[in-house]
Amino acid sequence: MEWLYEHREGFRLEPDADPETGFLDRFKPVGEVAMICKVLFREGVAGSHQVDLARRLLDHLWRDVLDGGRMLEEGQRREPISPVPFDVYLPFWEMGYRRPYVDRAVRLNQRLDSWAAMEMRPVRRLGLSAFEHRFGLTPRIPVEEAAARTWLARAPEPWTVEGYAAYDVTHTVFHLTDWGARPADLPPATADYLATWLPVWLDDWLDLRRWDLLGELLVVDACLEHPTLDARAWRAFAAAQQPDGAMPAVRDMPEEGDEDAVFDVVYHSTVVAAFAATLATSRAFSRLAGAPPSPGATA
Repeated sequence: MEWLYEHREGFRLEPDADPETGFLDRFKPVGEVAMICKVLFREGVAGSHQVDLARRLLDHLWRDVLDGGRMLEEGQRREPISPVPFDVYLPFWEMGYRRPYVDRAVRLNQRLDSWAAMEMRPVRRLGLSAFEHRFGLTPRIPVEEAAARTWLARAPEPWTVEGYAAYDVTHTVFHLTDWGARPADLPPATADYLATWLPVWLDDWLDLRRWDLLGELLVVDACLEHPTLDARAWRAFAAAQQPDGAMPAVRDMPEEGDEDAVFDVVYHSTVVAAFAATLATSRAFSRLAGAPPSPGATA
């Protein structure tokens, strides 16, 4: 959290972005950090310094990066059917940051046939359905139906879970458990599949020093009702973190590039490290107390 706050200027939008890139391309980091800050507040295991940093970072993102939500309005106007402004807005909305125009736009667009007809990867559709539910809307495609279409629901051969496919697996778990809030919501067959193969995947990506993906798999472990909290993987993950808090994405920190370029490479793995550490700490406390995980109980 200290590294993310110190490098908060790296979270920037590009209003004049090349059309091939798109104005909404740089919204993703803002939404990811907001989501992780929400988890940190929910779990109630972070120290007061970390909580203060998270709150100040959120205030900066809302006030200075999103211009009090005005940039979300602009994104919605430029790409009316894109779910990206909604994705970014939801965690802020849940934490009390509101922009009435965006509320109205989401509720209007969600009723359009184009909203339900948009072609996207199954895990992306699952995320949208889950977000609609959290916003108080009836999902255009029910969460259960969207979940059944995902790769993870079909229990893929474990050796084919690599690259972007592995991220599809991790994000399916995040959406089904509301980012670790409800481990019991994972279908039993999916939970059994993950319990069997997750240790193997952790070893694989640890050997490759793929810290970004290893971190997401450590989060998946913490999202299970009976997490392993794999000690070997955690020791290596912690050792890879830099003294200033940054987490390299793959192997070592970049040795070339300006500050913005380095930020773009490692911000996500650093966010994932904060996410994983928060959930693992919460689960470890629950285990020491002899109680099942109950996110938010101490918040």
